[in-house]
Amino acid sequence: MHDASARRLGVDDTTLDALADYARDPSFTPRERAALAASVALTREPRALPPAVRCELEAHYDEGEIVELVSLIAAMNALTRLSNVLGVEPKGTSINPGTRL
Repeated sequence: MHDASARRLGVDDTTLDALADYARDPSFTPRERAALAASVALTREPRALPPAVRCELEAHYDEGEIVELVSLIAAMNALTRLSNVLGVEPKGTSINPGTRL
């Protein structure tokens, strides 16, 4: 759903294709893998992070970064769920390439 937005932000097709196996793909750093694992975990079960996922986040991000990352994941999940319920197709992004996430 967010491929077009990712491309506008400079993410190439090879990276987007690699997301399906991010945990084993060597092109992702351990820091990126931790963020992706949190995204998958919170998308599947939004009530809490599994302890191992939380531990990995804490190994690569400070407390403020974790709050920022989890907030972004939650916001994107909410928008995606709302769009799915209403049948709204994404038309763009309000995130600018220079925005710190």
